[in-house]
Amino acid sequence: MAGTVLLLAASPVGRGCLVDAASVLPVLAAVPPAVLAGTDTANVVELADPLEPQAVLTRLRAAAAAPGPLTVFVTGQLQLDRRQHLPHLALARTTAASVRYTAFPWHWFREELRLRPGGTTTLVVDLHADAESWQWVGAHGLDSGRGTAVHGRIAPPPPRRSVASPAYMKAVATILRSGRRPPLDQLHQQALARIAADGPLRDLVLSTPGPAPADPHVALSTAVREGRHADADALAAQWEQAARRAHGPGSDEALHWSEVRADLAMFAGDAARSCRAWLAVASARLAAGQAPDAPAVEAAVDRAHHQWTSIRDTDRARDLGAALAELRGRVPGRREGALDHVLGQLRQLDARRESPTRV
Repeated sequence: MAGTVLLLAASPVGRGCLVDAASVLPVLAAVPPAVLAGTDTANVVELADPLEPQAVLTRLRAAAAAPGPLTVFVTGQLQLDRRQHLPHLALARTTAASVRYTAFPWHWFREELRLRPGGTTTLVVDLHADAESWQWVGAHGLDSGRGTAVHGRIAPPPPRRSVASPAYMKAVATILRSGRRPPLDQLHQQALARIAADGPLRDLVLSTPGPAPADPHVALSTAVREGRHADADALAAQWEQAARRAHGPGSDEALHWSEVRADLAMFAGDAARSCRAWLAVASARLAAGQAPDAPAVEAAVDRAHHQWTSIRDTDRARDLGAALAELRGRVPGRREGALDHVLGQLRQLDARRESPTRV
């Protein structure tokens, strides 16, 4: 069985750096790919000090779409954005004032990994937090999604004017270099024991095993892999209706299955249906009182926008584009010029429709 491994190490350049994240990559790279993945063979993708959150998102999305087990090793530092006070993985260009636009929102891990089959996805993390984010994670934890197993630690800020070492991840890599990958809970405990030998731990320890194999997402993923897209959508529709009856149409449970169906339409190659579903999700969240800059609202509009750009039918693109433009006016998102992009594309669609066809 083949697996996928994503090695992500990131920290800001300059005075804002809390941890020498990239120093762990040579140690991890020395581990055979199959051992990193815990599979017979594996594809390894390495991201060292990436500059742009969208570049990280692209690689994460591709890794999440790969069949077989996925292990993501994340080393870096957490910072909160000043607008929403949500945790982000700081990237090379991140400063305290630019977190929202230059760092990788932690909830994007949850969003991209949520459709993977239960029991196939693992996050191994070694994170250092600045003072503000350290208080935040102590109060709220770090939500990586209910379908993902998480092992690792979050360390408090290092002493002033010092840069910490990713000791936990280096311990993990050293253990794996023996050529054998123990069960992840054992690997986690062994790594903690190694770093505890250097002094008492003040870290927040993360150890979440992930869901039971009976997760309905397993059946959905299997149907998608086999090309049975109609069956997958029918099954998700049943879960959506059950969630609506049990919790209400605007509940998180019902909206989760609406989001699943939007993703299933994307996998089926139906960009228009996917776009329409994401627009409906965003509208429902706004109607339920969620803020326009809430992560789930922004994610829904961003995904609708992305799918809209893949619609080839001019009339359908125009109709959905009008709805998207209305939502973009309320939910501008993180990328500057998103509304202008929609309006510009709509003008091109109008011009294309009005121009005579040349023979």
